[in-house]
Amino acid sequence: MLAEIRSLNEECGVFGIWGHENAAQITYYGLHALQHRGQEGAGIVTTDGQNLKPVKGEGLVNEVFTPEKLAKMGGTGAIGHVRYATAGGSGIENVQPLLFNSTTGGLAISHNGNLVNANHLREHLERQGSIFQTTSDTEVLAHLIKRSGYESFEEKIKNALSLLKGAFACAILTEEAMYIALDPHGLRPFSIGKLGDAWLVASETCAFDIVGAEFVRSVEPGEFIVIDKEGMRAERFAYPNDRSICTMEYVYFSRPDSDIDGINVHSARKRLGKQLAREVQIEGDVVTGVPDSSISAAIGYSEESGIPYELGLIKNRYVGRTFIQPSQDLREQGVKMKLSPVRQVVDGKRVIMVDDSIVRGTTSRRIVTLLKEAGATEVHVVISSPPIKNPCFYGIDTSTSGELIAANNTVEEMREQIGADSLTFLSVEGMVQNIGRTDPGSKCGHCLACFTGEYPTDIYPDTVLPHQKEVSQ
Repeated sequence: MLAEIRSLNEECGVFGIWGHENAAQITYYGLHALQHRGQEGAGIVTTDGQNLKPVKGEGLVNEVFTPEKLAKMGGTGAIGHVRYATAGGSGIENVQPLLFNSTTGGLAISHNGNLVNANHLREHLERQGSIFQTTSDTEVLAHLIKRSGYESFEEKIKNALSLLKGAFACAILTEEAMYIALDPHGLRPFSIGKLGDAWLVASETCAFDIVGAEFVRSVEPGEFIVIDKEGMRAERFAYPNDRSICTMEYVYFSRPDSDIDGINVHSARKRLGKQLAREVQIEGDVVTGVPDSSISAAIGYSEESGIPYELGLIKNRYVGRTFIQPSQDLREQGVKMKLSPVRQVVDGKRVIMVDDSIVRGTTSRRIVTLLKEAGATEVHVVISSPPIKNPCFYGIDTSTSGELIAANNTVEEMREQIGADSLTFLSVEGMVQNIGRTDPGSKCGHCLACFTGEYPTDIYPDTVLPHQKEVSQ
């Protein structure tokens, strides 16, 4: 759905390449493919074997970079990042990759995810004399690397990574190598690709498609990969735990043309829609999906139910990322600028509106209102995931239960609040079975914390309390 309206956002996207003469330009296109994972800032750091050169800024990828800037970067290795702020604040100082210079060489880090023990580690490091320049938890990793007692730089990184708890898919760049790591639970997707002799890494495989690269394999949980002039070699910094990939990557975050662990996201969402139709018995005249992430599920629902799919809602792709909303009337107008109902499709019809999730309920209420104002006689809202009842601490901006409508209301109360004629959610079992991935070494291979409250890692008190205080104030 529209991330700008409902504020359900992935934290960021990571891209890296090693061994290509146009590293900066390819990274630009890779980041462009990952733009949906972060719209607040973008950055690239390149290496020519001697120096690390950064360019970063606030805004979209095509706003931060120009052909002239990219041409001046040079280099045959690069890492890039698109950011949406969850942990840490906004501001240019928090835009990644974060670059650190010292007498022993430079270090740049791009990180996707969120560290649940970042505050604990930061306090420990500050007591030892570290001074932090940002509020990003990514900076914690740099300090841990520099303070590690190992002589080998690779051992320093592995030791630092072993101290981190939570979700992290990292690309680390020095003048002479690129290092890749994924947390032991594999909470975030991370893939390796090949473009000629060059190695690539990306948060989603759609970034490989746009640059003409070939998908090689997924990064394994707990894996540590070194890419340098000798090629690529894989090691481990930790034993893998039960795989717990974020289920919302399949439901909402990832692009439909991406594959996660060999499963196409569009196909998975269609199966969720089909399962939803099997679980829900509602009479209707037309099925429509909320653009863009719910379209696949809506098509699946239509195919299974036999109710025709129609384009009942249109997304305006030319609205800016921000919209001044000083009053309630203007906030309502902001939604109308981003979404428009197709009156001839919904007028006089019983509409089944398929969406992927409900977070705060505000947007769902506005969309239901739009459809009814356009003449829909009934609006039945069906959701291709279970109710989100629990906060996420792994890189999604739902860090308190107070902001989640499902945590504080029954389904009937939610239905009344959004103004729908009915409201139905997909079951947890139906969701997991129809995504299609299972891990023999774990219960199901998914992180289901936001639905079930069962977190794959320990959650530190200082991770929770600051966010809870924000809600109470």
